[in-house]
Amino acid sequence: MQLLTIAAAIFVLGLLVTAHELGHFATAKLTGMRVDEFAIGFGPKLLSTKRGDTVYSIRAIPLGGFNDIAGMDPSNKPDDGSGFCDKSIPARMLVIIAGSAMNFILPVFLFFGVIFFNGYGTPSTEPVFGEVIEDMPAAQAGLMAGDRVLSIDGKPIEKWADFSKSLDGLSENQSVAITFERAGAVSTVEVTPMHEGSRNLLGVRSDSTIIHPGFFESIVLAVGRTIDFTTMMLSALADLIASPSHEAVSGPIGIAQMAGQAASAGFAALINFAALLSLNLAIINMLPVPALDGGHFVTLVIEGLRGRPLTPKALMYTQRVGVVLMLLLMIVATKNDLVRVLHL
Repeated sequence: MQLLTIAAAIFVLGLLVTAHELGHFATAKLTGMRVDEFAIGFGPKLLSTKRGDTVYSIRAIPLGGFNDIAGMDPSNKPDDGSGFCDKSIPARMLVIIAGSAMNFILPVFLFFGVIFFNGYGTPSTEPVFGEVIEDMPAAQAGLMAGDRVLSIDGKPIEKWADFSKSLDGLSENQSVAITFERAGAVSTVEVTPMHEGSRNLLGVRSDSTIIHPGFFESIVLAVGRTIDFTTMMLSALADLIASPSHEAVSGPIGIAQMAGQAASAGFAALINFAALLSLNLAIINMLPVPALDGGHFVTLVIEGLRGRPLTPKALMYTQRVGVVLMLLLMIVATKNDLVRVLHL
């Protein structure tokens, strides 16, 4: 399982980093900038090859990547006008946002692949258990996935909505008699739902019907799913900013653990996790924080408004602030990961 977790984490992070850095790389080349190195990973080089002006490398630590674009430092720009700082502000903005843009685009392709090849589940209206959760009342009473509910307390159940409605209004510790069919045999069991607030829970989920849409419908669904999850993440981020909670932050260890859990559920689940993580990376990376792409974008906006770039001293201080903030965030994230993994 540890090997699966490591492999899944490397696959997911490698996919996201490659897409992100390809965005920067392609737009840099498109706008006439010289890219000295395109690297996946950090640390010592494992593999490298040179094509034209660019060295393409894979490095030992798979926790990121970078593009070494000439002229990012104005004091060390090339003489042929191919440096980052030589290009127009719109061109530089395009290069900066292209990485996050790719992390928004990638999930569309990933969701499309899952939907088109695997289909998607839609809740069935039939009163059939699709899942019975362990250690919940239904499982403790012996109910199983695939059981069809015929009646509750003698009242016929014809669809899932009838089943859900029959649990409404029960008082705490009130049991119900569930008559069900399994493999042609009819049985009845007494079940006492778990009372949680105003809800009565048995620990069951409805069955689902798998729908296999066509090519173009899959694209539409993938785009819609990407928009929906992006909206949800932005809302969650707004809530986190309004009510900060460091416990919600996860680092590389936590991501690796979640990747391993997703991989154990199947390749489709791992692809879905990669898509969600890609959206999360895109949103976080565009925050107006120095050292992130969003912070770099803001400095370009300021340059455009001022008519001249920030002074080297101002840039140095903003970058230092950004690095300190990122280090603090990494410390908090690593602490949270260790607490979760070691159950401290």
